[in-house]
Amino acid sequence: MDREADSVIWVKQVENPEAYGVVNLNEAGDIVELVEKPTEFVSDKAVIGIYYFKDVSVLKDELQYVLDNDIVNGGEYQINDGIKRMMAAGRRFVTGQVDHWMDCGNKAVTVETNQRMLGFLEKEGEPLVSERSASDAGSQIIPPCFIGEGAEIKGSTIGPYVSVGPGTKIVDSVIENSLIQSHSVIENAKLKDAMIGNHVTYNGEFHSVSLGDYSELK
Repeated sequence: MDREADSVIWVKQVENPEAYGVVNLNEAGDIVELVEKPTEFVSDKAVIGIYYFKDVSVLKDELQYVLDNDIVNGGEYQINDGIKRMMAAGRRFVTGQVDHWMDCGNKAVTVETNQRMLGFLEKEGEPLVSERSASDAGSQIIPPCFIGEGAEIKGSTIGPYVSVGPGTKIVDSVIENSLIQSHSVIENAKLKDAMIGNHVTYNGEFHSVSLGDYSELK
């Protein structure tokens, strides 16, 4: 990290920069501009949301200006507007690099992150199935899987690479490489690469879904 810089923004090279906020660099490699989801190529270095500020009070002052002057983008106040004011005042920003970045705002990447974490925890010998969960004789759990406390599995095949949150009930279903959160009810489902939120009721023959909290799909 360049300790002479006022701030560092960590970035990751991506194949589709138009889907992210990216940095624009000058010839010296300093950041001179932040561009959100560019329609024309600016750079392929996406901002991953990790920042360092040598003097955070400067950022706080600029963000207070944003609030006081009701500077809103996309219907909300943005940290980028404070950062842009710092850049305009001559503060020096540089990039930090990461080798791996899993964007959890993206369903496919979140499911992939879940798969990687389960594989890692299995190798580490971590207990992944709660003793206070239940599965009947007609069910099969193919590791690695995480089964949370109070979850019920009936007549179903779960795994590999499935995480089931606490209190969720799964009946007569086949689920692979998916993430299901807490207190949901999944019946008659055949799911792969799915992400399902909390308190969801799902019954059907849909595939590869992404359902938010308190959704119903019957």
